[in-house]
Amino acid sequence: MSKSDLPPEPKSSDVTPEALYDGRREFIKNTILYLTTATAIGGGLTYLTTRGRLGPGATGASNQPPLPGDLPAASPTTPPTETTPASAATAPATSAAAKVNYDTDEPRTAFNDISTYNNFYEFGTAKSDPARNAHTLKTKPWTVEIDGECGKPQTIDIDTLIKLYPLEDRVYRMRCVEAWSMVIPWRGFELRKILERVEPTSKAKFVAFTTLFDPDQMPGQRGHSIHWPYVEGLRLDEAMHPLSLLAFGIYGKTIPNQNGAPIRLVVPWKYGFKGIKSIVKISLVEKMPPTSWNLLAPDEYGFFCNVNPDVDHPRWSQASERRIGDILKRTTLKFNGYGEQVAHLYKDMDLVKFY
Repeated sequence: MSKSDLPPEPKSSDVTPEALYDGRREFIKNTILYLTTATAIGGGLTYLTTRGRLGPGATGASNQPPLPGDLPAASPTTPPTETTPASAATAPATSAAAKVNYDTDEPRTAFNDISTYNNFYEFGTAKSDPARNAHTLKTKPWTVEIDGECGKPQTIDIDTLIKLYPLEDRVYRMRCVEAWSMVIPWRGFELRKILERVEPTSKAKFVAFTTLFDPDQMPGQRGHSIHWPYVEGLRLDEAMHPLSLLAFGIYGKTIPNQNGAPIRLVVPWKYGFKGIKSIVKISLVEKMPPTSWNLLAPDEYGFFCNVNPDVDHPRWSQASERRIGDILKRTTLKFNGYGEQVAHLYKDMDLVKFY
């Protein structure tokens, strides 16, 4: 990508109940969902990375990780539950954050669905593979290195990192590029807090993220479907936006391995694959960093990857989506419904060119 093709650089200055699904009606709905979404669209990314071959562990059987333990309590809010309205689940932590709409009143996706229907190719390419295979991931000890164009680079142990700032409960929509979606109750803190801690320099224009590379723990990395380790990136102003979250939990419990333990990124106005999982490194950089899906298929996946129903994937429409747990499709919202909060970040940008 030439320098002239780059967009302007920034200035330097409904969540689902935790109870497992039971009942014939829910079983039928999710069976239909799997057969339609996973087969018709979900196979697209699988085909791209495997060229039609089964992903690692696609037919293997292993024990599913146990339900993870509790995280430190969110402050000053209470974790969302089946009887807690989403709108009451989270209160702003600061007066500045009060301007951001953290929650949605949409029905929440069941914990069972959130934790068993995943894209995490480090553990296999089928949606059920991560839940079956991610028990091999060891999340203790774990450190996150923050470096690059900053005044105070540092490496922080995960237990220390979780306690640096009060945790907040955020109820976000998640829209996968494969045209399915969920509503997830995350627990974590704003990404900007850890970036401010290391004091970005005037040269910092982007933030690069790296997933753990350890084929012994992540058997999918033994193959060559993606250029490992998985990498992602944001423009600095995107990373500093109050909606951008470092998540450590779901439903008030430690995030399951298959969902990106022990720390992952959540950027709710972008397609789900921008939410890089099992992060070990965060780097402030001057130039636009490489991202895994863009490296693999630059004609299909750009750097920004904002949810946009007006820009179709080359192989399917992005105008609608299927919410996990529902039968009928719904219209996809631009920026996943967060346009009021984030559209100004892309003023005067051609969102078709910079997809």
